[in-house]
Amino acid sequence: MGRGFIAAVFCLLLLTEKAVAGWYQVDNYEGSIGPNSVHLSLQRYAHFGSGITVKGSYFYDAKQSPIAIYGTADGSTVTLCEIADDKEFQRVLVMGSKTPVDTTGCPFSLEVNDSGATGSWSKGADKFPVSLKKVASLDDTGEGQITGNVEIAFWAETATDRFAGVYTKTGAGICMTSMQVINKKKRKVVQEIGFDDEDCNAGMSTTPIYMNVEKWVEGGKDIISVDFGGGKFSSGNDYVLNPKTRKYHLKK
Repeated sequence: MGRGFIAAVFCLLLLTEKAVAGWYQVDNYEGSIGPNSVHLSLQRYAHFGSGITVKGSYFYDAKQSPIAIYGTADGSTVTLCEIADDKEFQRVLVMGSKTPVDTTGCPFSLEVNDSGATGSWSKGADKFPVSLKKVASLDDTGEGQITGNVEIAFWAETATDRFAGVYTKTGAGICMTSMQVINKKKRKVVQEIGFDDEDCNAGMSTTPIYMNVEKWVEGGKDIISVDFGGGKFSSGNDYVLNPKTRKYHLKK
């Protein structure tokens, strides 16, 4: 996915979403789906053209591959669907829709409270209990609040790595101060890229927070693109993996 396309999506989002100084309201959870340990993150919205009021990302600890989710919140009840493929990802999460999205039959049915969430995940004949504990939160819609260690599992991934943003409150406000590269097989951070950004724009573009790091392919190589808010949005930072060092470097 090229930079020009990302910029076009940004313009579309400005037309379909309420543009405010801050709009991230995110809660992070740890827990289990049946016997499997998971990490899950949810971002809430005041409104969305398709009726979606929640978007998120979760991964099974054993696999480390992020799964994009979306759905609706009705009081404390949250219903979440999983994105099945790239086509659905583009249609539902990137382009959006002005027609209501049907969440009937979606896997997650949760009851959420201040400390966590419980409920079930079901698909076909499989049904498992879900138990989650809230471990961190981020809210920049007001003065800016962070509780716990906020690490956002971005939707982007490669065959070997996933990526997480470390969000902190700085003198300039809440922003992403570093991006972690997590090797999925090793299940550990193998590189951390820091951002020295006085304007606090790293990882703060007007998109779902999970889209602040994206992957696209150029010349057969995976490009990892970090989006910026403010005046840097149209350029951002693009990184490519050096096959010798196995580290990501700024693309020249």
